[in-house]
Amino acid sequence: MAALVCPACDGSPRTHAESERFCTRCGTPLVHAGAAVHAPTAAQERARKIQPRYAQGSLVRIAAARNQPEGELMQGLLLEEGVPSLMRRSGGFDVPDFLASGPRDILVPASGAEAARDILRLPESASRPAPRGTGTPPWVRALAAALAVLILALVAAGLFAAIF
Repeated sequence: MAALVCPACDGSPRTHAESERFCTRCGTPLVHAGAAVHAPTAAQERARKIQPRYAQGSLVRIAAARNQPEGELMQGLLLEEGVPSLMRRSGGFDVPDFLASGPRDILVPASGAEAARDILRLPESASRPAPRGTGTPPWVRALAAALAVLILALVAAGLFAAIF
């Protein structure tokens, strides 16, 4: 089997033991000496930053961005800390897919959700929708109900006057 060498150390003559996986000088993964060395693609560079401990579990929504550039900024912050993320268009917003406008959801694996909230400095409740009706004061709900009753009474009075 061919000796292991570091592709980043300019092909230095130093070889590594079979049990080693990373260069002791620069931390780059080792390759076999006879293997063709090619520049890593953008996707490979991105994948090298991801920490496996943050890549486990189903996807969880942790944040919402107002548009695509804001979402890409959040994704960049997460990737620099090793947390993989996915951005998708939020439901219920009618904008053609080729436009960068419109809200986006930022999703991360469940094992990286807490780290992602810490990185983006989000409160715990930011990732979960608020229960329905908790944000509206009681007096607003009472006023809305009174207005609905008033409108129904006016419509009924109009129908009564029109018929008789």
